[in-house]
Amino acid sequence: MFKNYLKTALRNLGKNKLYTAINIFGLTVGLAACLLIGVYIYHELSYDKFNVNASRIVRTTMEYKMAETVNTTATTGTKVGPQFKRTFPQIEEYVRTYIGHSVIKKGDKVFDEPRILYADEPFFKIFSFHIVEGDAATALDAPDKIVITQSMAKKYFGNEDPINKTLTRGGKEMRVSAICEAAPQDSQIKFDFVTQFLNLGNVKEETWWTANWITYFLLRDIKDISSLQQQLSNYMKTPEVRKDAGVEGNNYLTFQLEPLTKVHLYSSLSGFEPNGSITYIYMFLAVALLILIIACANYTNLATAQSSGRSGEIGMRKVMGASKRQVFVQFMGESALITFIAAILAFMLSIVLLPYFNAITGKQFTTNVLLQPMPVIALLASAVIISFFAGLYPALVLSGKQVMGVLKKGFNFTGGNNILRKGLIVAQFSISIFLIIYSVIIMQQMNFMQTKNLGYDKDHIVVLPIGGKMLQDFENVKGAFAQVPGVESITASYETPEFVEWGDGITATDEKSEHEISLNAMPVDLDFTKTMKMQMVAGRDFQQLEFAMMDTSNDYKNFHQPYIINETLAKKLGWTPQEAIGKIIKKNVTGPVTGVVKDFNFSSLHDPIGPLLIFLSRELSREFMLRINGNDIKGTIARLETVWKQRVPERPFSYRFLDDDYNKLYLADQRSSALFSLAAAL
Repeated sequence: MFKNYLKTALRNLGKNKLYTAINIFGLTVGLAACLLIGVYIYHELSYDKFNVNASRIVRTTMEYKMAETVNTTATTGTKVGPQFKRTFPQIEEYVRTYIGHSVIKKGDKVFDEPRILYADEPFFKIFSFHIVEGDAATALDAPDKIVITQSMAKKYFGNEDPINKTLTRGGKEMRVSAICEAAPQDSQIKFDFVTQFLNLGNVKEETWWTANWITYFLLRDIKDISSLQQQLSNYMKTPEVRKDAGVEGNNYLTFQLEPLTKVHLYSSLSGFEPNGSITYIYMFLAVALLILIIACANYTNLATAQSSGRSGEIGMRKVMGASKRQVFVQFMGESALITFIAAILAFMLSIVLLPYFNAITGKQFTTNVLLQPMPVIALLASAVIISFFAGLYPALVLSGKQVMGVLKKGFNFTGGNNILRKGLIVAQFSISIFLIIYSVIIMQQMNFMQTKNLGYDKDHIVVLPIGGKMLQDFENVKGAFAQVPGVESITASYETPEFVEWGDGITATDEKSEHEISLNAMPVDLDFTKTMKMQMVAGRDFQQLEFAMMDTSNDYKNFHQPYIINETLAKKLGWTPQEAIGKIIKKNVTGPVTGVVKDFNFSSLHDPIGPLLIFLSRELSREFMLRINGNDIKGTIARLETVWKQRVPERPFSYRFLDDDYNKLYLADQRSSALFSLAAAL
């Protein structure tokens, strides 16, 4: 009987080639889209769950109130880890982490490596990064030890065994203690090298503030989180701790515990990489279901419409004694055959489309991810469900017709049946229109982000790192870059202006009273506003003569720091831009306001513009920013490289563009836009 059903189904599909092709194509595309979206969703939901201790690891975030402003950050001071372990027995281990760049050298191989992880000794005990050679327990037990990934071992040592061989990091020799597999894609922490946290050099003193480090705890029991959070909050309220942290009055400092597996999708505070969003996961899941609904509705409509041509076949089957059940099984079998052919083709199409899907999502999925049990089982389960629901209605209608009615006038889908078919068509168009409208809205949002006037010009800004001996010869290096043909102006700063993370507080004095304000701060060199093409609404930019005000003799008693503030800070202080000029501000040291800059976006456009303090400080500079004319970008870069090799021979030349840094802030939005656009097209 099964053989007869299969033969009939194949003959019918071969006879109606266009109908078959449309159905298989629609279901193939729908299933392939759902499979790829499903792989993406599963990957996002699995973040950090590869860690054996994942359920017991928490990230500590910092919350503080200063000058009536509450601030939150994913980073903490150096004291949080060791002090909490000493105080709370629920904490088994802690690890402070930081990812930075440094020059790594072996022989004539010199690279400026951007992913060097600095971590406390228990790092490999807390996290489950796989050590393939060496001992995880002792990999970080000495300051001269460094762990490298397999790709770095190949890069620096070729086919040699790297264990106990040396690399030079920042001028210091390091001994390779272990080789580690590359961090999984679903890990927040990704690195090429790991060395001791204390090798950072400026972290030996335990402080509550200077929050630049991400701290993790390994708890003894996952059930300890809620009780530990309460104890921790109470501990930070004690007079001794408040005094130690320098917190007074209504101000406070406290810390929150976030389960590691919840950070990527649920936390509003990004760590080493931008977080995902559980909202996007729900949206993509809805898109996948909507695409499947469209494909199923398409099949149902085509099957019922095409069945009018099969009245003779159904009539003869019933005349020859076929039961309602047998006709039902025949048409459900045809539905299953089409669906499973589509499932096989969808799997093959997914493999073909995987590189393009990676380009959209920014992931690095390989074919192996589709060959895992979960995607295969999900695809087969989807095929079974789709074949049942998509074929159910046509099969019921066809098997339920009376013999004489079929032989006299064939099928006529009217009345209730027609209403259902029209309803399915309306549903298809409604879903399609919804996806198209939503995609247009997202694309408009992305266009707004790309074209909005930020308050500065991010185009044609080349960013060069500052490190090592460069600060000692700062003026000569800066002057050499300024003389390169194609360079219009040059400045330096601690951070680039698209995302300023430095948090600080000030006291501002005027005729009325003192004002305490919590804000973001930005150390810069001369010509910052000029290079960024920012607009001064009052006062002026910093000048060379103001370095003379910064007198460090006599224990800084004659030190005066000049400041530039933005419009928002002036408004918050109750000053007009013109009134602000000459007013006295105290951060760590006092100094006058020399200028007010027009508000510019110094963080994501998702956030409102806050108060910003810009102060003159050359020694804190970490990056040069050069505005080039854009007429010969490649030539200008080549000339900068030549000067770099002459002035900074100990460091490899590396550069990036400011607009690329800006675009990275909106990667999640860009990927969502691309996925929704693709869904609308489908």
